[in-house]
Amino acid sequence: MKYRPSRRTRRIAIGATAVLVLAGMNGPALYRFSSEKYHAYKINQPEYKAENGHWDMLDVPDDYQINTIHAALLHTGKVLLIAGSGNNAKMFASKTFRTVLWDPEKNTYKNIPTPKDMFCAGHTQLPDGKLLVAGGTQRYEKLQGDVDKAGGLMIVKNEDPDKPKTLPAGTLFTGKTSGKTFQSKDNLLVPRAKKKVDPVTGAATVSASEARVYVEARRKGKQYSTGDTENYRIQGLKGADAKNFYGIANKLSFDKKDFQGIKEAYEFDPVAERYITVDPMHEARWYPTLTTLEDGKVLSVSGLDEIGQVVPGKNEVYDPETKKWTYLPKRRFFPTYPALFLTQGGKIFYTGSNAGYGPANKGRKPGIWDVETNDFDVVPGMSDPNILETSMSVMLPPAQEQKFMVIGGGGVGESEKSSEKTRLVDLTANNPRFKNGAPLTEGTRYPGGSILPDDSVFVSGGSADYRGRSGSNILKAQIYDTRAGTFRQVADPTVGRNYHSGTLLLPDGRVMIFGSDSLYSDDANTKPGVFEKRIEIYTPPYLYRDARPKLVSGPDSVERGDTAKFRTEHASSIKSARLMRPSAVTHVTDVDQRSIALDVKKTGDGIAVTVPKDRSLVPSGWYMLFVTDDQGTPSKGVWVEVP
Repeated sequence: MKYRPSRRTRRIAIGATAVLVLAGMNGPALYRFSSEKYHAYKINQPEYKAENGHWDMLDVPDDYQINTIHAALLHTGKVLLIAGSGNNAKMFASKTFRTVLWDPEKNTYKNIPTPKDMFCAGHTQLPDGKLLVAGGTQRYEKLQGDVDKAGGLMIVKNEDPDKPKTLPAGTLFTGKTSGKTFQSKDNLLVPRAKKKVDPVTGAATVSASEARVYVEARRKGKQYSTGDTENYRIQGLKGADAKNFYGIANKLSFDKKDFQGIKEAYEFDPVAERYITVDPMHEARWYPTLTTLEDGKVLSVSGLDEIGQVVPGKNEVYDPETKKWTYLPKRRFFPTYPALFLTQGGKIFYTGSNAGYGPANKGRKPGIWDVETNDFDVVPGMSDPNILETSMSVMLPPAQEQKFMVIGGGGVGESEKSSEKTRLVDLTANNPRFKNGAPLTEGTRYPGGSILPDDSVFVSGGSADYRGRSGSNILKAQIYDTRAGTFRQVADPTVGRNYHSGTLLLPDGRVMIFGSDSLYSDDANTKPGVFEKRIEIYTPPYLYRDARPKLVSGPDSVERGDTAKFRTEHASSIKSARLMRPSAVTHVTDVDQRSIALDVKKTGDGIAVTVPKDRSLVPSGWYMLFVTDDQGTPSKGVWVEVP
C-alpha cells in the first residue's frame, strides 16, 4: 500500500502555509498564531457559524462511553445507544453487552441491562413507539489460520411426525463412517416431521424435518477434520429417538468462519426504559434490515445465519400485536443490511445500498419489490453499480415526491475502490431510472446522512478506502440543497468516521454523529485500529440565526387525514411544516427516517396542519413536528403520535 499523508495533515500543512504567507505580508504579530490556533479562532466566529455551522464534542462520562454501533431516537426525546459486545471479542467472551440511554436535553446517561449481544442487529420504530431490535451476534468470525478446531454445519433430521426435540449445546455427533465426534455449540430445537395422509387410500407419508447447528471438534488438530458427506449418530439417544434423529454434515474443516447470527428479538420500551423479550425470529440473522410495512408490521430481511451464511432469501414478518413472526411465502435474496424503504403505495424500494456480505452478482440490482406477489421490477441507470457496498441511501424530503439519493459506496469486500457519485431516482416517473446527481468531493465509503427540517440533507464523514486505511478518513461535511440539487461544504468535523458509524437528527435540530471502526490507527497501516467512542454534535447554520419559531401547545396525537391546531406567536412567518420520523441507524443504514410535508394554514392564534391520509406515506408511529419560518429556520421538534 502506498503511503499518503492524511487529510488532516494536508489541511494543517496548507493552513500553516497560509499563515506564514500572511505573516510575511502583515508583520510579526501573526506569528503568534499557529495554524491550529488560527483555525480554532476562525471556526468559533459568529459569522463563520452562521454560514457553516459548528461542531462540538459530547462530554460523555467514562462509565457511559461505549462502542456505539447502533443509535435510535425514541419518542421520549432520548437516544438509545447500542454496542452489544461492540466488535470486541473480549467483551463477547465475557458476555459484556452494553446499551446506554442518553438524554440530549439534560445531557444525562443511564446504563441499560442488555440481555443478548445486539452487535450488528437490525431495528426499526414500531407503531406504539417502542423500538424493535432483532438479531445480533452468536459467534465472532475466525480468519483462516486462526481456526484451531475443525467445524461447520450439521443438519439435524427428525423422522418422527409426533415429536419435536430440543438438543442442548454440547450434544455430541459421531460419524458413522469416520468415527469422528463433534459437539454442537448452541441449543437446537428440531421440529416434528411432516405427515400427510392420502384422503383416498389413507396411506401416510412422512417427510423428515430438519434444523441446523454449528458444530466443532472437541480437540484441536488437523486429524479431526472431515472431507466427505457423512451421517452422524447423536449420542445419548435411545430406542426410537436414536433411529428418528440423526445428523448429516459435509466438510467439517478449518476454513474461515464468518460471524454467526441469533434469532432473538426484543422490544425496547422508551417509557419503562428496558428491553422486553418477544418471540424469536425463525432465522438467525447478523446484519439484517428491519423495515416497517404499511400495516405496521415489520419485514426482516437478510443477515448471516447461525452458521455464518447469508440467509437464502427466507424473509419474515413481525406482527407487533401478536409478537410473532411468519415467513413470507416466497423467497427473495438480498445482501446484508440492504437499504429497503417503504414507498407510497406499500411496495418496498431497494436502492442497491448494502453492507456487503453475499455474492457480488446476486441480489445487488436496485428495484421495486411487491412483498405480496414477490414481483421485483429492476430500476436501471445506476452508475458505479459494482461499488455500492457501504453507500448511504436517503428518501429525499418531502416524502410525497418519492425521490431517493444513493450516496457514495465502495467495492466488494476490502476493495480500495470508492465512488464519489450520488445517484437520484424519481419513483413517480413512468419508467423510473437513476441519474447522477451532484458529486461528492471524492470517492466515499460509509458516508453518514441525515434529513434536516428545512428539507436539506446533511452528509458527513466516510473514508476513501476500506475502513479508513492509509489515513483515508474524510474530514468534511456538506449540506445538500434538494431544490437546487447542489452540495455546499460546511464546517469540518474533527473526528474521522468510517465503518460502524452513523448520523442521527435530534429533536432540537442538531445532528449526532457516532462510531467509527478503523482498521488501522496510523496512516502507514502498521498499528491496529481503536474503536472511536467519541460522539460529536453538529449544529447547522440555521440555529445561529437571531430567532426561531416555537410551537407553544397542541395535541400529542393526530389521525391521518385530520387537521390539528398548534398555538404559536410566529404564525405569520411560518412557511412549512414537516412530520419527521425518528431515525434508527447502524452501518450508515437508516430506512426509518423520512420527512412528510403537511398542509399549513394560519389560525387566530397559531397554525393548523393537516396530515396526509395515506398510511404508506405516514406509517403509524411517533413523529417530530417541525415548522420552518421564512428564513429557513426550524422550530424545535414537537412529538406527535399518528395512530
